Amino acid sequence: MDLEKPAKRRRGQELEDAILAAGWDQLVEGGYNAFTIDAVAERAGTSRSVIYRRWPDRDDLLEAALTHGLNQGRETTPPDTGSLREDMIEALRRSNRLRGSVAPLMSVFMGAYYADSGRTFAEVRERALGPRGGGPLDVILERAVARGEADAAKLTRRVRSVAVDLFRHEMLITAAPLTDEMIIEIVDDVFLPLVRPDGR
Repeated sequence: MDLEKPAKRRRGQELEDAILAAGWDQLVEGGYNAFTIDAVAERAGTSRSVIYRRWPDRDDLLEAALTHGLNQGRETTPPDTGSLREDMIEALRRSNRLRGSVAPLMSVFMGAYYADSGRTFAEVRERALGPRGGGPLDVILERAVARGEADAAKLTRRVRSVAVDLFRHEMLITAAPLTDEMIIEIVDDVFLPLVRPDGR
């Protein structure tokens, strides 16, 4: 008779990843109010004490689970189509595919989270994804300047981020992915006129 092998005991990074994945799934499926240490421990198949050894309280675990979830599938290599317009459209399409499924969650989550913690979406985003700057968008814009498609003097901090800011605003307000037409409007009607060299 075949006997089942005992389950392999998870340790270190494997265990931590399993807990964070369980935390993210609990948040997505149950919402902010259902995110508890007990619920995450049960979903991860571990104990409260194991979680508390890594994260001292619910808020620390919550932020770690958010960081884990929001970085899943995140592409760090920017698109390189040879065109600023197409690079920007593709970058926003990637974000749309990645973030669209969690847009309703974030819209509802942020209200409850802000009420409890006083932390804004900008603070949550920075903790999860890191500070702005130095990422794929900067690479896209540097290439565009080198090709003569963008005027470096016009690329202020606000102008550099305006397409992404509009994208995020629309997604949070509607709690839904953007249509392709909306992405193209952001790039063609707002972003490109702000960054193109005069006369182009």
